[in-house]
Amino acid sequence: MRHIFLLSDTHGYFDERLRPHLETADELWHAGDFGGNGLADRLESFGKPLRGVYGNIDGAELRRRFPRLLRFTCGGLTVGMTHIGGRPGRYQPDARELLRQGPLDLLIVGHSHILTVQRDPAHGNLLFMNPGAAGKEGFHNMQTALRFTIDERRVRDVAVIEIGKRGTPAPDDSATFSAGRGATD
Repeated sequence: MRHIFLLSDTHGYFDERLRPHLETADELWHAGDFGGNGLADRLESFGKPLRGVYGNIDGAELRRRFPRLLRFTCGGLTVGMTHIGGRPGRYQPDARELLRQGPLDLLIVGHSHILTVQRDPAHGNLLFMNPGAAGKEGFHNMQTALRFTIDERRVRDVAVIEIGKRGTPAPDDSATFSAGRGATD
């Protein structure tokens, strides 16, 4: 069983309210727009494997450090990740390229800042995830991320983490995280 914490679109901002979730995860996944090596270094400082892709705002150093397209297995599931991927029924070229490489169980994208978790029956019922945006830059109202477990070739216990309203300073008590809507497969 692997406990995954998935975030995207941090744009160089590390919200301390993420800390409890990062500390309890087995792996950290980032779907692009890190916003600088400092943020990637901060995530790696938690001592967990960090998987990620670069985003459209990420510079040359991050582009050398992370790929544009990432395909890997975790817990027996085939996972594809890219930053600009669109959504089911309207996939962008990078997501289509990942899908052309073979079937996926889980497709992860970022970029839109729109939190989405849904099945795509047109592609073998793959699970599509966009964690929204964990940073404070953009049009989103709520900073979000996703927490889930991969167990016995299944994604389980998906939880939306509402970090806080964009532009609102982190409260002193980081235990005020809201694990809003939950979903399972």
